[in-house]
Amino acid sequence: MPICRALLSVYDKTGVVELAKALHELSVELLSTGGTYKALREAGIPVVEVAEYTAFPEMMDGRVKTLHPKIHGGLLARRDDPAHLDAAHKHGIGLIDLVVVNLYPFEATCARHDATVADKIEKIDIGGPSMLRSAAKNHAAVTVLVDPADYARFLFELEANAGDTTPAFRAQCARKVFRTTSRYDALIADELTRIAEIEKPGAWDAERFPSECAIPLKKVQDLRYGENPHQRAALYDLRLPGAASVVRAKQLHGKELSYNNLMDADAAWELVKEFADPACAIIKHTNPCGCASADALEQAFLRAYEGDPQAAFGSIIAVNRELDAATAERIADPGRFVEVIVAPSFSAEALAIITTKPKWKANVRLIAAGKPGPTPRTANYLKNVLGGLLIQDYDALGWDAATVKVVSKRQPDAREMKDLAFAWLVVKHLKSNAICLVKDRELVGAGAGQMSRVNSSTIATQLAGKRAIGSVLGSDAFFPFPDGVETAAAAGVTAIVQPGGSKADPEVIAAADKHGLAMIVTGVRHFRH
Repeated sequence: MPICRALLSVYDKTGVVELAKALHELSVELLSTGGTYKALREAGIPVVEVAEYTAFPEMMDGRVKTLHPKIHGGLLARRDDPAHLDAAHKHGIGLIDLVVVNLYPFEATCARHDATVADKIEKIDIGGPSMLRSAAKNHAAVTVLVDPADYARFLFELEANAGDTTPAFRAQCARKVFRTTSRYDALIADELTRIAEIEKPGAWDAERFPSECAIPLKKVQDLRYGENPHQRAALYDLRLPGAASVVRAKQLHGKELSYNNLMDADAAWELVKEFADPACAIIKHTNPCGCASADALEQAFLRAYEGDPQAAFGSIIAVNRELDAATAERIADPGRFVEVIVAPSFSAEALAIITTKPKWKANVRLIAAGKPGPTPRTANYLKNVLGGLLIQDYDALGWDAATVKVVSKRQPDAREMKDLAFAWLVVKHLKSNAICLVKDRELVGAGAGQMSRVNSSTIATQLAGKRAIGSVLGSDAFFPFPDGVETAAAAGVTAIVQPGGSKADPEVIAAADKHGLAMIVTGVRHFRH
């Protein structure tokens, strides 16, 4: 049957006047509220205010207007149930065939720096979700639109179906409603938790992993493909206020990103954010194959690239300063090939160099991630397992000079301490079992993802070669045996940082002392699977 009565109540009024005009031309009776009612009246479109329709005044600053049996009865009444229709007739409830509603901008309000708690609470929509859910539940007969982007397709449906919509279209709209309202509720729960943490620090810890959890995801884009070309993938934004990340970064140039591009870009960005001085990270398959810090960004890039030039081919590069022309010239050397470059921003000169000079100019993806900042304490790290998600705190612990402990006979000198701090931040971003060698704040060798720690030590020292002489070693977890220390000492390593805590600690420390190595323990492990 054709749509006869519609209720329009939208915060985002994009396209609503044009939609209402089209409905009026089809002789659809229009009901509306507040600002939407005013906009339609000003456009000269006949419309009945909900308060007039229900014979019940809008009150409490608009909080109570659509929560009425004449509204929800008109939405929920089953058209194929005589008892429902009799009840509607008995109580003067008219059937409502179309609902057009979008919600108060709770998320946008929370994003404002000047928004108070009262502002946020006021933007929690109650009537809107209630109408949407009622209409979506009864989608066998009721059409519900929550997104202005769907108006054009809806009007096409009316034209093609004599003023009605198809069951398939109504079901699709209903699914969209429940996805929208579930995310909306998840955003509210998430923000109320943040408010509690601000008002009473530590309150958040009590609800860190609640018994029920909805994750407020919003699709950013479809990706070229997943880990492999036969797998489909998309990027979703998990709301995390204040965090500069590749999820919200702006792609300035290059072909579409793939799943692997984003995984590597995220790994590079998270590593380079660890450093206060100009720094560059070069990533391959989520592991750093190069990383360095220096007084100038150009020098940081050159030294990072020296870490493993062979592995750096086709890599992802991240820097923690605006990419300048000098660094861009170095990256754009004809002998290099880069998949993605991530930076807080790109100077106009650097952008021109990267996009016009090298032969890979058309394909390289340039991502402006914004100013690096600390990851919020409430950040989650999610990893999927088949049929579920593992959720844990984000590993935000870095280098704390006040808590590390020297356990060897020899104290590390000032140069070694700088390199040990650098190594500790790098090894945190390597896959376990992870070993890295650092010299003068430059990653010179890395071993990652091995089944034994001594194998990682061997790989790292072999990659470093002669550069291992005078380097320091970082280990993401304790040494279960002295063999890793023996391997490092044989290669010329002079100092080691590791968590400690193994039953074999006395033997490991004794091995360090035997070779004159300095060793410090952090008491913190950084496994990364």
